[in-house]
Formats: sequence, structure tokens, C-alpha cells
Amino acid sequence: MDKGTKQFSEEEQIRYSRHFVLPRFGPDAQLKLKKASVAVIGAGGLGSPVLLYLAAAGIGFIKIIDNDLVSLSNLQRQILFSMDDLNKSKAEIAASRITRLNPMIKIKAIRERIESANALKLLEDVDVVIDCTDNFPTRYLLNDACVLLDKPLVYGSVFRYEGQVGVFNYKKGINYRDFYPTPPDASQIPNCEEGGVLGVLTGIIGSLQTNEAIKIITGISEPLAGKVLIVDSDTLETTIVKIPDRNSRDTIKTLINYDEFCNVSATKSTQPMKEVTVQELKAMMDSKADFQLIDVREPHVNLTLS
Repeated sequence: MDKGTKQFSEEEQIRYSRHFVLPRFGPDAQLKLKKASVAVIGAGGLGSPVLLYLAAAGIGFIKIIDNDLVSLSNLQRQILFSMDDLNKSKAEIAASRITRLNPMIKIKAIRERIESANALKLLEDVDVVIDCTDNFPTRYLLNDACVLLDKPLVYGSVFRYEGQVGVFNYKKGINYRDFYPTPPDASQIPNCEEGGVLGVLTGIIGSLQTNEAIKIITGISEPLAGKVLIVDSDTLETTIVKIPDRNSRDTIKTLINYDEFCNVSATKSTQPMKEVTVQELKAMMDSKADFQLIDVREPHVNLTLS
């Protein structure tokens, strides 16, 4: 056994052998990964490749935070899941999948919505936070929590054919509020359900996010600190934007109501919405039952009641 590999079992030496022989990496960098802890918020389109590659790389402890359930429309891009997982917890299914990929690491699944009341506690015991969410309130929340806890934040976002990756609060540097000093008008920002997203793009951006996390942990090269990489999957053009320092760190003193800050209604039902089948709806209409029908289907959906 080589001197540098003494802290690895025989199985680990085989598993990570391609890292061991990699220039500027080797056993020293692999040991840093083994000792590292990472929180991934969101186990969806971005979270799927992030979690798979973190586990494969040998991150010692991975915390998965997501309170959502798997739905059929997720399967176009969320490669951790299958038809057998519909209506099951994303965090728990993701934890099970990556444990089977690498049983030598520790995984913790948390079925909670991260918010101001619990963010600091959920993130205080990790080295790096990876934002795989899809909304502005949570992005600001994670940014502010990372500033207060002095944790590096790996940012990623996707929309239609374009994706973005960046590293915030690295060594107390540029943070997300320097990039977006004020949130955009919520009514003017369509989500992926309304605007669409190329499924494979989430794999590209998620992989790049993991690459940045590995660079932060191992120190093998400089991460995208204070910069945002913009990837156009349609043209395969990339652009790196340098973010100015707006001294926004000085304004972050505590966690706030981020739905209110982003002009998003904070009112959320605690009870699941009742669902009915097409046949049940037709029966209700035929019986002239007293109900109100509001059509919120996407434009491409065609539903026939007859």
C-alpha cells in the first residue's frame, strides 16, 4: 500500500483509482473529499446529477433537503427517479439510489422545506452548500444563510436552453445579492412548467455544479468565485460574467421572509389538493353538482370529457 493511500480501504483504492492517478489530485485530494460534508437543496433536475456525481466522487457526508414528491413530469430530466417512484419522497428515493451507488459514504435525507426558521440549523454542519432549487425566494434564503454561516454556495439555474453556474460567498467574497441586488418581478418570470427546459441541460449544469464543489473542497484549482458561467445548450456557446462587488454582505444581518421580499404570496395550503379523474369530473358535471371548475392546464394539454 502506497504511503498516500493508507487511509483508504482496498475497496476504496479500487473505487477511486482513477482519482489517485490523476495529476494534481491523487490520494490527498481524495482524502479531502472523504472528510467533506455537502448539503444539496433540491433533488430534482439539477440535484439528480449533483447527487450522483458527489456520491461517485466519494464525498464523505451528503445531506439531501427536499420536501417534494416525484411526479410524472419530473422524469423528463430528473434521472434519479423512475415510474416506480411516483408520489414518493424525492429526498428518500435519492438517498436510496446514491447509497446503492456508493455504500461507503453517509447520506441523510431530510423531507423538509428549507425556510428562514430552519435554514441555519440545517446548513451549519456542512462544508459546502449546493443550490439546486428553482425559485428566487429560496436562492436568496440560501445565499443569506451561507453568508451568516460563512459557507461557500454553489449556484445553478436552468431555463429553456440556457443554464447558469456560479460560486458565491467563497472566502467571504461576492454573494448572490451582488449578482441580483433586488429580485425580479415575480409575475414576469415564467417557471420551467410555463417556459419549459431542455432535460439534458439540467445534467450539464448539475455536473458543472459538482465540479465546482469538488474544486472548492480539494483546492485543485480556482472555482468560479464571483463569476457566473452562462451555457447556451442550443448554440453550445459559453460566457463567463464577472460580478461586481456591491458590498451586499454588509446588509445581511438575519434571515427574513423571502416570499415577501420576492413579492411571492407566502400563503400555502397545508392540506394536499383533492384530485379527481376525468371520469369523476364528468360524473360531477352530469349530476349538476355544485362546484367551481378553474382550468389551469398548460396550453398543450388536451382533455376530452366525452
